[in-house]
Amino acid sequence: MKSINPDDFKVIGKIDLSSIPTNLFNGNSDDEKEDKLDKVQLKLSEIQDVMYAHNRYGVLICLQGMDTSGKDSLIREVFKEFNSRGVVVHSFKTPNSSELEHDYLWRHYLVLPEKGKFTVFNRSHYENVLVTRVHLEYIMNENLPGIETVTDITPQFWENRMQQINNFEKHITQNGTIMLKFYLHMSKEEQRQRLLRRLEEQKHNWKFSTGDLKERDRWDDYMHYYEEAINNTSSEYAPWYVIPADDKEMARYIVAKIIWEEMQKHTDIKEPEMDGKIRENIEMYKQMLKKED
Repeated sequence: MKSINPDDFKVIGKIDLSSIPTNLFNGNSDDEKEDKLDKVQLKLSEIQDVMYAHNRYGVLICLQGMDTSGKDSLIREVFKEFNSRGVVVHSFKTPNSSELEHDYLWRHYLVLPEKGKFTVFNRSHYENVLVTRVHLEYIMNENLPGIETVTDITPQFWENRMQQINNFEKHITQNGTIMLKFYLHMSKEEQRQRLLRRLEEQKHNWKFSTGDLKERDRWDDYMHYYEEAINNTSSEYAPWYVIPADDKEMARYIVAKIIWEEMQKHTDIKEPEMDGKIRENIEMYKQMLKKED
């Protein structure tokens, strides 16, 4: 299998999503992909253990993608070997009445990762420059000053909002949050096949919603806004990675490998040294415990 280089997927300049493949790797067996992922899963769980003891960083993973792009299953598989206390997943739905009484970033601040832990945003603050651009009427629920009708929502409004997101991400990363953002890049045809599978396989029927078809009708709009959001918010401190997602198994491995490779750059993450006085008396403590046999 071809080695994974994070820089091959990292957004470091302007991108055109229509020119980026949604399936890069062909010919790899499922067993091979599963074996590769298994090994990275264990490595990630080990770094989380060390990170917990180090207690200086939290890690925020943001996942974005169209319906059926594989976000849920990716979370399940990539973080499968973690201590359950070491990873927290938040899925952001339509803001509730309490959340709408605050600015759009408020609910995201509340659930940022604690030091020593990973947090995964399944959909994220980026919904506020994606779905709200496709459905401008959603902005009206925020009751913003100067926005009386959707005609008041200008291009400058979106530029301001993306700059606010950049400021938010810069703030949290300067205060100990390692942030990685992944866009699961799936083809429209692959989404069609996955939606059909939800209808044809009874065990997947519950996943289907007529809303999926309505959003699919706006595919081109979503691609345009995804591209614009990624181009305006990929930074060195909070980079975007565009992951080919037509092959779910390969997408999981690529994301896991990128997280692992990026974590290796933080060479200061180490287990703390044992207290000197304890180390001096370690043999005595061992003998005390052995005498209890």
